Amino acid sequence: MNLPFFIAKRYLIARKSHNLINIITLISVVGVGVGAFALIVVLSVFNGFEKVISSLVNSVSPHLLIEPQTGKTIDTRTFPAEKLKQINGVLAVSAISEEDALIRHNEKQHIGRVKGVEDIYTSLGHFDPLMTEGIFSLGHDDTPFAVAGSGVGWFLGLNVSNPASVITLFVPKRGKASVMSFEQSFNSLSIQPIGIFSSQQDYDARYVLVPLGFANELLGYTDEVTAYEVFLHKAVDEKRIKKQISRTLGNEFRVRDRYEQQETLYRIMRSEKWAIFIILTFILIMATFNIIGSLTMIIVDKRKDISVLGSLGAGKKLINKLFLTEGMLISVAGGITGLIAGIVLVLLQQQFGLLKLGNEGGSFIIEAYPVSLQALDILLVFITVLIIGLLSSAYTVWQSLKRLGRETIRKS
Repeated sequence: MNLPFFIAKRYLIARKSHNLINIITLISVVGVGVGAFALIVVLSVFNGFEKVISSLVNSVSPHLLIEPQTGKTIDTRTFPAEKLKQINGVLAVSAISEEDALIRHNEKQHIGRVKGVEDIYTSLGHFDPLMTEGIFSLGHDDTPFAVAGSGVGWFLGLNVSNPASVITLFVPKRGKASVMSFEQSFNSLSIQPIGIFSSQQDYDARYVLVPLGFANELLGYTDEVTAYEVFLHKAVDEKRIKKQISRTLGNEFRVRDRYEQQETLYRIMRSEKWAIFIILTFILIMATFNIIGSLTMIIVDKRKDISVLGSLGAGKKLINKLFLTEGMLISVAGGITGLIAGIVLVLLQQQFGLLKLGNEGGSFIIEAYPVSLQALDILLVFITVLIIGLLSSAYTVWQSLKRLGRETIRKS
C-alpha cells in the first residue's frame, strides 16, 4: 500500500478542523478546473477555425504547385505534363497563367490578379460549392467568361445577372513599354463576368478567373505559362507524389504543397493558437496560488499528525512526499474535472452547434462556432496542469515544513 497516497487522500476528502480550509481547498480544485476547462475549449475553437480556414483555402488551392526556380514562365513545349499525368495518384495537371492586373468596371477600378485556367477546372467542380452568384463557367474560345471573387465583385459592384456587364483587364506589356502613353504601356481585354465565388477573404479580394487562352492573349504569351497545378486523387500519399514529381522535373522547378503555398497564413494561425495557450497558462498559474494557500493551511492544521508520524518513525522524506501528493491530488482533481467539463462542452458544440456565430440569415459561411477536439491537446493540457501543480506543491511543502521545523526547534 502506498502510505503517502492513502493519507493524502484521507486529508483531501476528510473534514478539516476549520471549515475555512475545506472552502479554500474546494476553491483550489475549482480554480484549476476552470483553467483546464478554458485551455481545452479555446484550443478546440482554434482547431475548429483552422480546420474551416484550411478547407476554404484548400478549395481554391491545388494539391501541388509547380513553379520555375528562375524566371517567370514555363515553356509548355518542353514541360513533361503528360509524364506527370501518368504518375499513380495524379488526377489532373493544369497549366495556369496569372499576373497582377488593373480591373475596371464602369467607373470603378480595383487592383487584383487575373488567373487563366484550363477547362479541367470546370470538370473538377471544386469551385461549384463556392459559388454565391451565377455559375462557374469559363465559356468557349469565341465567348470567354470570367468568374470573380466576392471581394472583387464587391469593390467593382458587379452584377453577373446583367448580360451587358463587362470588366476590362489591364496588364503591363512585356518588354520595353512606353511610359508616355497609357495605351502603349498596357495590354487590355474585356470579358463578361458570369459568376462570383466566396472562399477565403484574401483570395476573394484579388482573383478573377478567366480561360487560359484569354489570359495568354492578355499577357502576350504564346507557348508560355506561369505555373502548373497538380490535383490528386483522394486518400493518396501527397508527400510521396511530391517527391516523385520533384525527381522527375529536376532542379529547374520547385514543387510546393498546400502548406507551403499558404505558409504565412498557417504560421499566423498556429502562432495565435500558442500565444493564447501561453496566456491561459499564466492564468492557470495564478489559479495555483489557491493550491499554495490551501496546502499551507493543511500543513499547519496537521501539525499534530506530523509530530505523531515523526514519533512513529516517519522520516522527513515521507512527510514531504505525503503533502506533495496532497497538492498533486488537488491539481489532478481540478484538472480532470475541468477537462471532462471542457470535453463535454466541445462535443456538444460539435454535435449540436449550441453557440451561434450570429443571427440566422447572417453573412457567415458557418452558423456556429467551429470546434475540433484533438487528443494531443487533451494530453498537453493535462501535462501542463500536472507540471504547474507539481512545482507549486513542491515549493509550498518545502517552505511550510521548513518554517514548521524552525518553530518546533524554537519551542524546544
